[in-house]
Amino acid sequence: MEPSQTIEDESQPSIASVTRRIQRLSLHLIPLPFLQRSPQLDMLTCAKANKQEVDVASLSSYMRGRHREIQEKIFDFFNSRPDLQTPTEISMKEHRELCLRQLFGLVREAKIKPFRYVVEDPAKYFAISEAVGSIDISLGIKFGVQYSLWGGSVLNLGTKKHRDKYFDGIDNLDYLGCFAMTELHHGSNVQGLQTVATFDPITDEFIIDTPNDGAIKWWIGNAAVHGKFATVFARLVLPTHDSKGVSDMGVHAFIVPIRDLKTHQPLPGIEINDCGHKIGLNGVDNGALRFRSVRIPRDNLLNRFGDVTRDGKYTSSLPTINKRFAATLGELVGGRVGLAHSSVGILKIAVTIAVRYSLLRQQFGPPKQPEVSILDYQSQQHKLMPMLASTYAFYFATQYLVEKYSEMKKTHDEQLVGDVHALSAGLKSYVTSFTAKSLSTCREACGGHGYAAVNRFGTLRNDHDIFQTFEGDNTVLLQQVAADLLKQYKDKFQGGALSVTWNYLRESMSTYLSQPNPVTARWESEDHLRDPKFQLDAFRYRTSRLLQSVAARLQKHTKTLGSFGAWNRCLNHLLTLAESHIESVILAKFIEAVQNCPDASSQAALKLLCDLYALDRIWKDIGTYRNVDYVAPNKAKAINKLTQYLSFQVRNITGEVIDAFDLPPYILRAPIAMQSEAYSQYTQLVGF
Repeated sequence: MEPSQTIEDESQPSIASVTRRIQRLSLHLIPLPFLQRSPQLDMLTCAKANKQEVDVASLSSYMRGRHREIQEKIFDFFNSRPDLQTPTEISMKEHRELCLRQLFGLVREAKIKPFRYVVEDPAKYFAISEAVGSIDISLGIKFGVQYSLWGGSVLNLGTKKHRDKYFDGIDNLDYLGCFAMTELHHGSNVQGLQTVATFDPITDEFIIDTPNDGAIKWWIGNAAVHGKFATVFARLVLPTHDSKGVSDMGVHAFIVPIRDLKTHQPLPGIEINDCGHKIGLNGVDNGALRFRSVRIPRDNLLNRFGDVTRDGKYTSSLPTINKRFAATLGELVGGRVGLAHSSVGILKIAVTIAVRYSLLRQQFGPPKQPEVSILDYQSQQHKLMPMLASTYAFYFATQYLVEKYSEMKKTHDEQLVGDVHALSAGLKSYVTSFTAKSLSTCREACGGHGYAAVNRFGTLRNDHDIFQTFEGDNTVLLQQVAADLLKQYKDKFQGGALSVTWNYLRESMSTYLSQPNPVTARWESEDHLRDPKFQLDAFRYRTSRLLQSVAARLQKHTKTLGSFGAWNRCLNHLLTLAESHIESVILAKFIEAVQNCPDASSQAALKLLCDLYALDRIWKDIGTYRNVDYVAPNKAKAINKLTQYLSFQVRNITGEVIDAFDLPPYILRAPIAMQSEAYSQYTQLVGF
């Protein structure tokens, strides 16, 4: 010890120790400085395999999409504003206020005005939404509530008078709003909503009422603290002169002011309560709304599909309640499209962090030799490489969905509307469920370090978890897909036309359902197994078998159980059918993306990923193919071996493949995903 040094008195902490403590706490509250990707990611490769050359710039360009420029503008804005970056530790109240400031900063300072793109250019809107959600998922959801749900309901369910009155206020955030559909007792069953809007012909107003506790609007984003308006879904009730006294015209949407624009206090008859702390998304102020005889002008009915005249007569171009309801919900599928698209963005972040850590982390090895990267272990490759391939597959599938949705908004083609409705339901359900499971797998793949909050998996997992529920419960959405498939199946035999996405069913009822060829069932060459025709035929064969068998089962059970009972008896079968169909769509779009890629090295990398995605899915359901002799035992064994080999090959280009996502350091911001110098800062979190 130097003469000038003294031993610190533990009861009287020195200035130095206090300073260290403050620095340590600040690391928990302030995001870590962002570090560039390390050359180690390129160096740590398996020497045993011939590494495929990949032009990262070309692959990244192919993956960027048309709207990368505006995404980079968003990333740059938040990277330049540390005061708007979400810290690791933050209270619910602080997070909510930060989320609001982030939204105002995005719109009023960065000058990102997304509202007009909701209808004019949905692809650009979803690109903005993905970037915003990458900053903070809570911000992404608050953004979506304001523009896609509240704003989208005004644009899609209202008419010119509503757009003229509310557009600017929604666009510049003067009119922060909510989307009040879900009730305490009704979520998925929207037709069962109990909130009532009764027309008063004397005052020319609607009276909004919550008839019982079960009808309280629940989980309403923006309602607890910030919202000023709400689109309220309620049963439109008209007085009549017959014995009933009233006529229920079904669920309609109404604009209801909930807070005073000047004082921000709840308006008369509006009761607002806070849903409180949630598992995730605590930057979003979810609240509960009760209405006690709240009067709104007749003009506040969003009247695109149904209107009420001054004398209380109902008018609509659609003849039935069911058709009006279907038209209303059909205009709201944009939320599902957005969630599927955003879920892929979250999966990109998680798989990038996990793969980079796995490349950098070294553990064990041959005796008296250096330790090896944990991604060189087959078990780690088995966890992460098919997931990486799936991320690419989902990206191309959701890009296709966005394109079809954009086309639908321009053409309003009735057949396309139905196609997009079923496709968005299936992809939202399938992708968000996969991402939710993958987030846990990524955390586990990073061991104890994955459990540190600063490495993001906990926040990503908790914030994303609800994606499986809102905008349609995933199990319910898959049933919608199955129902549509059965309708297509029935129409096929009645001479009807099949929608675009379902076209393959035209031939599947004959070609795919014939007895499997005993010769091709035994083919096991690599060329054959990597042939996209074999892969897609296998996916579609499985879907066709499931469709034919469940149709027969439903017909059989309906005779004794009725239609509802038969559906419930076959429910798991129906869910498997829907998932199988969506997997067929995903693979078809991936194969198209590979074929359309202009750069040879990028195309080769994508082909490798596509083959891994296809064969991994076939292997995971190999029992189905074996049961019907579509795949012989020797071929099943060959599929398993080739899947492992492809995982190994993907591992060798993993650095390039994840770099092609082009995620800036601020978005990743997990120390375990950065270069080794990050660990020196990471260790400071615990006081070294």
